[in-house]
Amino acid sequence: MLRRKPTRLELKLDDIDEFESIRKDLETRKKQKEDVEVIGGSDGEGAIGLSSDPKSREQMINDRIGYKPQPKPNNRSSQFGSLEF
Repeated sequence: MLRRKPTRLELKLDDIDEFESIRKDLETRKKQKEDVEVIGGSDGEGAIGLSSDPKSREQMINDRIGYKPQPKPNNRSSQFGSLEF
């Protein structure tokens, strides 16, 4: 592999302006996302990926699709039906 001399990079005014505009755009998107999270969290219907708690996320998904999980009983008759040993 051939080595070459390092190239010089220059920061121009246009580059700084572009960076500032992109940074402002990202900040406005972040604020909008936070606003949606606050509004969605108050009535229980926010975006799925915004919640950090896995239980509430799972509950929100179950509510959306209409799934109501039933608790599993812990006795042997429920595991094996009506069979007796």
